[in-house]
Amino acid sequence: MIQNNLIKILNEALGWELRATNMYAHYAANIRGIHRLQLSPLFTTEAAESTMHGDIVRKAIVKLGGIPVTERNPHAIIHTTKFDEMLVYSLETETQAATVYSEIMIELEKLGDQDLYDAIEQIYLAELRSLEELRLLRE
Repeated sequence: MIQNNLIKILNEALGWELRATNMYAHYAANIRGIHRLQLSPLFTTEAAESTMHGDIVRKAIVKLGGIPVTERNPHAIIHTTKFDEMLVYSLETETQAATVYSEIMIELEKLGDQDLYDAIEQIYLAELRSLEELRLLRE
């Protein structure tokens, strides 16, 4: 039962990572003005990080006997060229991802797989760092 619930939540996290990859790549390409100097590299880095996180989560799902999703989370990616809107939407995405990873951490603790716990904990901590960085950029 724990394993089935964990696979479900991991797939939810994977959907958010797939969405984040697309969103950040879109924003990196569309950012305009002076903010492009700082935010385009940030968004590109976030897109790459989301791809790496997705790969780790995908392998965890397979390890647990599940089938990884192939579709991103359906939450709309809003097109904008305004940096402040991009930061708001990015913050929303990171908040959702961090929430899902906090749920995964609880389930992993019950499962007792230390290697998997350590791998996912690193992703969770990276999500929290991204969340804090985005909060600071919005101030």
